Amino acid sequence: MSADVAFSLQKAVYDALLADAAFAALIGDPPRLYDAPPRDVAYPYVILGEARVKDWPGVDGGLEHELRLQTYSRHEGRREVKAVLNAAYDVLHDAALTLDGAALVACRFVFSDIFPRAETGVYQGVARYRAVTTPAGTGS
Repeated sequence: MSADVAFSLQKAVYDALLADAAFAALIGDPPRLYDAPPRDVAYPYVILGEARVKDWPGVDGGLEHELRLQTYSRHEGRREVKAVLNAAYDVLHDAALTLDGAALVACRFVFSDIFPRAETGVYQGVARYRAVTTPAGTGS
């Protein structure tokens, strides 16, 4: 497994989200999309969360990636979290992302979940995506 492919995918997801005006408008200016948020972060914000990578059986060098986006909001109720997750879906589901050193076969939405956090008034949304990559030049 190549950590370079996983990072290339993370960078492509990050760039695609920030390039989308609808998504960027929901998370502030400057956009609050983080790998690790600062201590005094403003709401709403999105974290590129947990990521898992495993071999894609039957494809030499193929990898399956599980990506999670975590959204946090202090807006009353779940509305703002849903809007951010929907905008991310519009960008990432079936996206044609360009990666360095790999080809993206597919990027698909798997599920999302929204729930109140223990902190008063904070809602969290989690969306999971599954992406499949092959080495550059091998096609799908």
